[in-house]
Amino acid sequence: MTMIPNQARKLRVLVVDDSSFMRMVIRNVLEKDPGIEVVGVAADGVEGVEKAHNLKPDLITMDIEMPRLDGISALRQVMAKCPTRVIMVSTLTCEGAKATFDALDAGAIDYIPKNVTDSADAQRAFREDLLRKVKGSAGSFLGRSVAAAASTPRIVVPSRPIARPAGQKFQYVGIGASTGGPVAIQEVLGRIPGTFPHGIVVAIHMPKAFTGPYAERLNTKCSLQVKEANDGDIVQPGVVLVTPGGKHTALVRQGSGIAIRTISTAECPQYIYVPSVDHMLTSFADVANGSLLGVILTGMGADGFKGMKHLKEKGGGTIVQDEATSTIYGMPRACIEGKVADTVLPLSQIGPEIARIAG
Repeated sequence: MTMIPNQARKLRVLVVDDSSFMRMVIRNVLEKDPGIEVVGVAADGVEGVEKAHNLKPDLITMDIEMPRLDGISALRQVMAKCPTRVIMVSTLTCEGAKATFDALDAGAIDYIPKNVTDSADAQRAFREDLLRKVKGSAGSFLGRSVAAAASTPRIVVPSRPIARPAGQKFQYVGIGASTGGPVAIQEVLGRIPGTFPHGIVVAIHMPKAFTGPYAERLNTKCSLQVKEANDGDIVQPGVVLVTPGGKHTALVRQGSGIAIRTISTAECPQYIYVPSVDHMLTSFADVANGSLLGVILTGMGADGFKGMKHLKEKGGGTIVQDEATSTIYGMPRACIEGKVADTVLPLSQIGPEIARIAG
C-alpha cells in the first residue's frame, strides 16, 4: 500500500475519455490549479492503459463508456500492470451507477458524476467536485483491500472497549462514509447477520441517481434487507435504510418509532457534503435517547465528527475505521483527533463488533 509522496512536485494526472469535449473540460479545470499537471490524455481504454504504463501518472481520470476498451476493463488492466489511483467519470444514470460500483470493486478509489450541462451551477459543481477529489487523492492509499484489512491488528483508542451502563443496550446504528465508502459499507454490512435485531441508517456522499442502485446492490450482497430510504419510512429491526442522494436526511420521532424525514439542501446550506453525515447522526442521536451506535468509515473531509460528538454527549457509543484500512483517512481522523472515537478498528472487524455489542 503506497501513498503519493508528500513533496513540492505537482500531482501528475492522465485524462482518459473518448469525448474530446470532456478531455478538454477536465484538462482545463485541472491545469488551472498550480499543484496539478496533466501529463497526457487518451481517447479510449487501449490508449489509456498504454499511457498509464509509459507515463506512470499519480492519478488517472477514467471514463466508463469508451470504444475498443471500456473504462472498467481498462481499469482492471491498469491495476494488473501498473497499479495507479483511478477516479472514474460516470454518467448520472442507473446504468452509470451500476458500472461505477463495479469499478470501485475493481480498485477505483472514487468517482465523479459527469454532469457538465449548460447550467452554470452544474458546471461549477463539476469543477469543484473534480478538483476536490483529484487533490484529495494525494492522501489516499493504493492497494487497499479487504484481505489486507483482515490481517490488520485491532487498535483501540482510548484503550478500552465501548462500555454501557448495566442493562442499557444500543437499539439503533448510524453509519457514515464518503470516499472508499461504497466498498467499505458493503464489507461492514456483509458481516452483520440477517437476524440483527436493530435498525441501521447509512449516509454516504452520493448523487441522487446513485443511492437507489447502490441500495439494490447491497441488498443482493448482504443478509440484511437494504433499501433506499423514502420520506416517512420507519427505522425497523434488521433493515438498512440508505439515505437518498441529492438531499439531507433527519431522523424524527413518529409515535413510538423513529422515521426518516428528507430535507432539501436549500434548507441546510451549512452542509457542504450531501447527504450530510453530521445532520443524520445529530438528529438520530436526539431521538434515540442514548441508544445509538455511530460508525464512521473512510472518507474525505470531516463530515460526521460533529454528529459523533453530539451522539457521545447524548450517551451513545462510537466506532471508527482505522487508518491502515481507510482509502481516505479524513473522516476517521477527525473523529479520532477530536476524541470522540470509543473504539478504532480495521474494516473487517467493524461488522462483527456492531453485531457483538448491539446484537
